[in-house]
Amino acid sequence: MTQAESPQSRRSRIFTALRWAVPNTIPVLTGYLFLGLTYGVLMTTHGFPFWLPIVTALVIYTGSMEFLLVGILSSSFNPLSAFLTAVVVGARHLFYGIAMLGKYRNMGWKKAYLIYTTSDETFSVNYSAHIPQDQHVDRGWFYLWVSFLDQMYWVIGSAVGGLFGSLITVDVRGLDFVMTAMFMVIFLQQWFQDGTSPRRILPDHVCELIGVLGSLAALLVFGPDRFMIPAMVIILAALLAIRRP
Repeated sequence: MTQAESPQSRRSRIFTALRWAVPNTIPVLTGYLFLGLTYGVLMTTHGFPFWLPIVTALVIYTGSMEFLLVGILSSSFNPLSAFLTAVVVGARHLFYGIAMLGKYRNMGWKKAYLIYTTSDETFSVNYSAHIPQDQHVDRGWFYLWVSFLDQMYWVIGSAVGGLFGSLITVDVRGLDFVMTAMFMVIFLQQWFQDGTSPRRILPDHVCELIGVLGSLAALLVFGPDRFMIPAMVIILAALLAIRRP
């Protein structure tokens, strides 16, 4: 029989994971605070109460859909249209689920929250983060802290924007480019982590190449306004084709 873990050992394991998780979420912090602020300002300037962006940040927690929600709530309500929009916007999470099958296995009670909070940035961090085994960092708690911190960054940004949106007079257009820049940084980080040898570009970076080439092919064929869904279908089919049983 194994000896039960002491409370001190458990606390040490939890806070060790937190100490390693915080630096990995700094890029998300800088992006989410600006984007959450923009979202909160957008909601309040459209006449919604200050608390609504806070509630949606906690309950919905999907940035792109929350921005679209402003227009949905401002227009005549169409439940079917809102549902289809949410499905299309959230379809990209199919890729995240496939990629995280192994990493989130045997996570116990943490798994439900990890699935719920798998945003674009949280997936990128948890998928590509190097968790040092020699430091005895618990994977489950590391993933949980990254997920929790990222959600809190979004909630705080949305709360600030909602509370002070009516007082902000500066032009906030262009702040959403922070998201694009952050994705580029995460993509490059994953690229360098998988290998830098020019002779091993294909075996080391097959997933990245599928994403880039699949998106470019769909963009050329379907155009900038209609390429997103075909690109996701192409990438999903290619990833499933190369995935080992």
